[in-house]
Amino acid sequence: QVQLVESGGGLVQAGGSLRLSCASSGRTFSINFMGWFRQAPGKKREFVTAMPWSRGTTYYADSVKGRFTISRDNAKNTVYLQMNSLKPEDTAAYYCAASKGGFAVAMTTTYDYWGQGTQVTVSS
Repeated sequence: QVQLVESGGGLVQAGGSLRLSCASSGRTFSINFMGWFRQAPGKKREFVTAMPWSRGTTYYADSVKGRFTISRDNAKNTVYLQMNSLKPEDTAAYYCAASKGGFAVAMTTTYDYWGQGTQVTVSS
C-alpha cells in the first residue's frame, strides 16, 4: 500500500501563488507515475499534471500549462505542485495520486492510490 497526504491548500487572491505538497509513504518503490487532479463542486475530477517517479516527460492540462509546475523530491518521497497566476476557475479540491502503471496518465482510472485532497480557493 501507498499512503498520500496533501498539504498547502488555502485561500488566495487571483494572480497569486500556492505550492501544494504530496508526501508519500509505504511501498513507494511500486510507484511509476505521480499525478495531480482537481475537482470543483458539481464537476468531474479532472487531470492537472503528471510526471514519472524517476526520469521522463511531464504532462500538463492545457488549462494550467505555463502556470503550474510539478516537481518531486525523491529523497523526501514528496511531489509538489507550484501554482502561479491563479485564477478563480482554479478553485477546486486538489488530489494527489500515484500509479503503479503509467499509461493514459490523464485518466483517473490509471491511478491506484489517492490522497484525501486539499482545498484551493481563488478569490476574484
